[in-house]
Amino acid sequence: MSSAPFLRARGSRRRLIPWIACLLLPRLLLATPLPIPSNDAPVLRIQGSNTIGAHLGPALVAGLLKAEGLANVRIESAGENEWRVSGRDGQGHTAWVRLAAHGSGTGFVALRDGSAEVAASSRPVKDDEVAALAGQGELRGERAEQVIAIDGLAIIVHPGNPLASLDSEHLAKLFAGEAKTWEEIGGRGGAVHLYARDDRSGTYDTFKELVLAAHGKGLAASARRFESSDQLAAEVARDPQGIGFVGLPSVGAARALALADGASRAMPPSIALIATEDYPLARRLYLYLTPGEANPWAQALVNFAQSPAGQAIVAESGFVAQTVQVIDAAIDPGMPGDYRRLAAEAKRLSVNFRFQEGSATLDTKARQDIRRLVDYLAAEGNGHAVTLVGFGDAKADPQRTALLSKLRAMAVRRELAKAGVVPEDVIGLGDALPVAANDEAGRLRNRRVEVWVR
Repeated sequence: MSSAPFLRARGSRRRLIPWIACLLLPRLLLATPLPIPSNDAPVLRIQGSNTIGAHLGPALVAGLLKAEGLANVRIESAGENEWRVSGRDGQGHTAWVRLAAHGSGTGFVALRDGSAEVAASSRPVKDDEVAALAGQGELRGERAEQVIAIDGLAIIVHPGNPLASLDSEHLAKLFAGEAKTWEEIGGRGGAVHLYARDDRSGTYDTFKELVLAAHGKGLAASARRFESSDQLAAEVARDPQGIGFVGLPSVGAARALALADGASRAMPPSIALIATEDYPLARRLYLYLTPGEANPWAQALVNFAQSPAGQAIVAESGFVAQTVQVIDAAIDPGMPGDYRRLAAEAKRLSVNFRFQEGSATLDTKARQDIRRLVDYLAAEGNGHAVTLVGFGDAKADPQRTALLSKLRAMAVRRELAKAGVVPEDVIGLGDALPVAANDEAGRLRNRRVEVWVR
């Protein structure tokens, strides 16, 4: 294709080394066994998100114990939304991990008071939490903040509800109690029954920020509140008038709606749209540990979660893994010409690079994704042509918007060059093809760089 600029992937042999290292991670863990205390104390304590702690957290811990060579690995309930995951080594010593899943906010409290070494969170750490833990290091740094999976906040209804999609404005009106019947938003079924997660939940924090606060609204007092996403979804699936929100793995017998935000098309919470974080309510799942954390099990868990084996567990648990793969990209007549030609001749990858607020600096996940992309290209073999496509948020000056979108793509190109992939050119498409409304939260999502290969 002569009209589209490409980046040539080079140096594949050098890039194969980290890829092989990732594949060998479980074996490397086996070569250096982690310490097991002689008393019955847990080797690691994890506190926080119910979204993570209900299934994914225990599964990742069990995977780590198995990678360490422990036998008879078991996941047992230790109370409501709490787990004990244990295994035995060859000398009969038991290593066990305690997980408590009472909401993302409880994880940062536990880091502060020393009752946990790892905080599991379904939303980014807040400014006040960063300040409260400032004495223990920078929680937004790459050493502390680890994106382990991508999830989509699914808007769920009873399977018999005929409604197919909603936009975020109507969704906010529903949960604020301003639209009280299904007929007011073009549906049918009478009075609307609201189901929401509790105030300690990162799932609720995400919904509040991306839906309610974005439209200047608060949650209706009539909403029924739940600590568990699974319980919430089960109630909605039994209520023909119900609507709620849960993480993707908790949809269960309920039905998820497609969702539009601003000028974006209505998108279902599909694997591909969540992987690229184009879906309006896509969110990241995190593990946080303080930069000075001395417990080797904490760092081992993070390393395992980022490894191919850990990401396989992420996918098996119903979340979206961060492994790089080709995704379907439908050609739309409304696409810009260069982009439409690119979509006809190349394949899109499941990586979207995003940036720290107010800068062209890659965010924590993007820095991890640079390594994943380089390793993917190495594993696929030399000779791939790669195109980076930058997008931005709408501004008064379209030329400035186009320039900024290209500058973001160039920032990704520089990081790839450092890793041995020598870029040649990039495309900047300005504010074309928005995936979110042009508000504060949406602008961050619209500022992105896609990756295409041929």
